[in-house]
Order: sequence, then C-alpha cells, then structure tokens
Amino acid sequence: MPQSPELLRRLLRAKDHMDRASHEDWPVARLAAVSAVSAAHFARSFKQAFGAPPHRYLLSRRIERAVALLRETDLAVTEIALQTGWVSIGTFGRIFRDITGDSPGAVRERARTEGGGDAAHMPMPECHARAAQRPDLKIAVLEKRRRAGIASVDPT
Repeated sequence: MPQSPELLRRLLRAKDHMDRASHEDWPVARLAAVSAVSAAHFARSFKQAFGAPPHRYLLSRRIERAVALLRETDLAVTEIALQTGWVSIGTFGRIFRDITGDSPGAVRERARTEGGGDAAHMPMPECHARAAQRPDLKIAVLEKRRRAGIASVDPT
C-alpha cells in the first residue's frame, strides 16, 4: 500500500534530522515525535519508505561520515569515532569493519595511497563519488556476520 504524501513529508523531516545531526542519539520515540506519528507506525513506515529501519539508516550515516573524516582529515580514529556519535570505540571499530570490510586505519591508508581524499583528483562529482562509497546496509550487521560464519565453515 503506497504511503500518503503527508506521511512521506513527515518521515523525510525525521530523516533530515538524522542526516543533519547523525552524531546525536535518535531513538525511535524521538524520531516519531519529530514526525508526529506513533513510534510503531514510524518504524514500520520509515522502513517501507527508505528500505532500512531507522537505526540501520543512522548507522550508515555515521559510518559514511567517519569514512569521509578518515579520508579528509588527520584526526585520530578515536576522535572520529566520538565526533560521529559513537560512545564505545570498540563498537565503532567492530561495526565499521562489519559494514566497510576494513578497519578505519586501513581505509585511511588506502585513501592516502590512492589519493582518495583530494577532490581535485576525483574524476566525478563529489556527491556521486560519496554515493558510490556509501555503506550498504540492506541487511543487518549481525546477519552479515552470521552469513560470513556459515560461508567460512568447511563443508567436509
């Protein structure tokens, strides 16, 4: 069933808040209040509209911002984790690796060796490059880990 334009505007309002301040905590109740709908209705509608639950969307924004900071700044990984809204450095590192497939240090090193942090060397508009590098969170991080564990088990 298609969503009403009014509901989509309300959901976009919450999504814009998360985009603007992804470093903040955004529990579903707070997002629902921004959207002026119930928490359960918000969670279902957000996933239907954007293809990912609100928390997963927020994780992707945080990791996307962390990747950009790793490429564009010389800030310590700990500082980047804190600036992007992570309370636990260990959780940041684990989820960063689960989503991107590399550690934060490896992403920074690769960006330096490839010259990926300099916009003057990018052959396409920055918005397109960032969209291509956006983390793929179509499935939950725990599901990715479970699938990787099944794939790594030797069938013999």
